[in-house]
Amino acid sequence: MSVTTPISRLWPAPSAAPLDDTELAALYGRTDRPRLRVNFVTSVDGAVALDGYSAGLSGEPDKRVFGLLRMLCDGLVVAAGTLRHEGYRAVRLSEPRRAWRRAQGLAEYPILVVVSGSLDLDPAQAAFADAPVRPVVLTSAAAEAPPGLTEVAELVRCGADRVDLAAGLAELRRRGLGQLLCEGGPHLFGALTAADLVDEVCLTVSPLLAGAGPGRITAGAASAPRHLPLRHVLAAADGTLMLRYARDRPGDAAHPAAH
Repeated sequence: MSVTTPISRLWPAPSAAPLDDTELAALYGRTDRPRLRVNFVTSVDGAVALDGYSAGLSGEPDKRVFGLLRMLCDGLVVAAGTLRHEGYRAVRLSEPRRAWRRAQGLAEYPILVVVSGSLDLDPAQAAFADAPVRPVVLTSAAAEAPPGLTEVAELVRCGADRVDLAAGLAELRRRGLGQLLCEGGPHLFGALTAADLVDEVCLTVSPLLAGAGPGRITAGAASAPRHLPLRHVLAAADGTLMLRYARDRPGDAAHPAAH
């Protein structure tokens, strides 16, 4: 029997007892309007990776929230470089989480959305070859697909020589993927921020000092700073902090969610 590290809410309104998955999911919820949520984990000193991989920073509490965020989304957005480097597998959910999605009138699985300007992708990677639903690849008109990719993924071309992220997200929303979860990497996060497309950031702070070397959770060209109000602070018994920041936009009342 696995042991779950207790997670409590520190702010606002501290919880009297540890939160179960139903309560955790309700804190993140779904909204009435389209939303792009970005999820990252970092060390106390701001590193995006440990020994080259984000998994080195992610403990059991972060993985628990990570799974709930996947349950809540319609589309899971990831950059091609992160997909390759982190060795993404097919996006699958447990039966209870699939049952929750069915009860909400959602498809059983979120759709994997890969952002790739070059289409340097391996159709045999499990993220494509073993996917329960056909992934979507946002790419440019100039990119040439490798053999076999169109057999395992749908290519959506948005932009002439580079991916137009605003157009790509608009197309995803036209297809009914209103609740989007981005898992990185840093250059995609930076590009989404520069295009003013980020509505929410869920940031886990791991109780580790990574030391010099690793990059930040965002990268790329400089862009204007944007205010992002804090919505909640959660803390796990192992010292992990989970912070949620979100814009003030109309129609953002969260829907209750369950495990």
